[in-house]
Amino acid sequence: MPPDILDCAGLKCPLPVLRTRRALRDRAPGRTLTVICTDPMSAIDIPNLVREEGARLDSAERIDGQWRFTITTFAMPPHS
Repeated sequence: MPPDILDCAGLKCPLPVLRTRRALRDRAPGRTLTVICTDPMSAIDIPNLVREEGARLDSAERIDGQWRFTITTFAMPPHS
């Protein structure tokens, strides 16, 4: 199954985190989500969010001025 993609390019803090949180909570365990961001704060905020939500950050890379995070859900969010 291909990963889902959440494009947050052009959005400023806190919108990328808020949209990523919603997307993670809407996914069943084992699903992969790729998040694309341009906000520099995403490099800090998204990994922290992933940890808080009980997911796994598979990769975080910067490509052509964009951050690309690959996240796998593997537990129900602790705050559901």
